[in-house]
Amino acid sequence: MPKLDEGLIQVYTGPGKGKTTAALGQALRAAGRGLKVYIIQFIKGGFDYGELYIIDRIPNVTLRAFGRGRFITGGKPAKEDVEQAVEALKLAKEVVKSGEYDVVILDEVNVALYYKLIPLEEVLKLMDEKPKHVELVLTGRKAPREVIEKADLVTEMVEIKHPYQKGKPPRLGIEY
Repeated sequence: MPKLDEGLIQVYTGPGKGKTTAALGQALRAAGRGLKVYIIQFIKGGFDYGELYIIDRIPNVTLRAFGRGRFITGGKPAKEDVEQAVEALKLAKEVVKSGEYDVVILDEVNVALYYKLIPLEEVLKLMDEKPKHVELVLTGRKAPREVIEKADLVTEMVEIKHPYQKGKPPRLGIEY
């Protein structure tokens, strides 16, 4: 099995569409080269995302979804939201530190940090302690400055135009 000589830390953030999509593209590319990928989704459990229908058919890719994310459009996170995020972070630590996976994607971890579902210090520590060969990808709006500073690659998705602005609803297979 191939391993990366040096795994870096990538961050996809910003208010525009495409952060998870970019991370999933990275997973597909890595799997295509025989690398092992683990995707942990922090606030997408219980949602009907298209990737959930195909991901288990892609060799070398594992995905676990946690959380409910229902508080995103209004309200405050419930105790269950915090518990799910803490569980996702626990799994992330195990997966990253095991060194078994070449690419580990923490999808929407920045949103979990923004809502204080998990401690920033623990994510920063995980970034510091990842094995040398592990590529770590963190996605989600509002990435903390400390995460951005520690990363090797940061891409900010900026919304210039979106169908939502014209009242168009999310589309199956495109937005979810």
